[in-house]
Amino acid sequence: MTVRASLGVIGRYVFAGFVFVFFALPLLWLLSAPFDAAPTVQVSLPDFTLENFRTLWDNPYAMRSLGNSVVIAAGTMAITLVLAALASYALSRVRIPGRDTLLYLLLLLSSIVTGTAAMVPTFLLMTELGLIDRQLGVVLVLTGGLLPTAIFILKDFMDSTPRSYEESARVFGASSLQILRHVVVPIARPGLATIAVWAVVQVWGNFLVPFILLRSPDRQPAAVVMFTFYTEGGQPNLALISTFSLLFSIPVVVMYLFVNRRYGFRFHGGIKR
Repeated sequence: MTVRASLGVIGRYVFAGFVFVFFALPLLWLLSAPFDAAPTVQVSLPDFTLENFRTLWDNPYAMRSLGNSVVIAAGTMAITLVLAALASYALSRVRIPGRDTLLYLLLLLSSIVTGTAAMVPTFLLMTELGLIDRQLGVVLVLTGGLLPTAIFILKDFMDSTPRSYEESARVFGASSLQILRHVVVPIARPGLATIAVWAVVQVWGNFLVPFILLRSPDRQPAAVVMFTFYTEGGQPNLALISTFSLLFSIPVVVMYLFVNRRYGFRFHGGIKR
């Protein structure tokens, strides 16, 4: 091996080491700081205590906000899955002039016109519908933002379902909804699992939409309540923030591990032709 090749190998290992440390240090801090009596921004051996969890448990809004996050994330995920599955199946089976152009335009517009840019008209619309300070309004707004990408991804799974399966089901008298439920959905299950986890992750950490649309503290999700863990001087309470962040991350990690083990993740259709 030449000197130049050796330096290249060493450089790659050094770069990989820096990347590993860059991502590992925040995780180590997240795992150690909640159990430290006086955590700092540095990673160190904790002065072990469970007082941070007791303080958080006594907070009247902290634990309730986690339940609110579950309700909003589950509602958004369910509506997104149902509507995206129906729309992607229809777009896959019905030949509409300009169908692919329409899909790309929806995906492009949803990327350009973000939730921040559309927040003023969205707020006015929710006010007219009487959905301010209601979690249903947050669910509907978040669902509208996720649907274009979900439809775009799921359409590939619907395209990969052999039409012969559907034709066989129709011979036995199955309706279109029965075919979708009993034939297409089981084949597209990895795609649905991917969309489910992706939707939950997008909603779980969303701050802006619930912060603007929800006024009552007892209805706000965890991403908004975490903002209150600051002193009057604007300094973060690292003990509460680290503890709440650990609890905040557990549901998403558990869901990811469960879905990945049960269904796996793929961004392409499920049957080889």
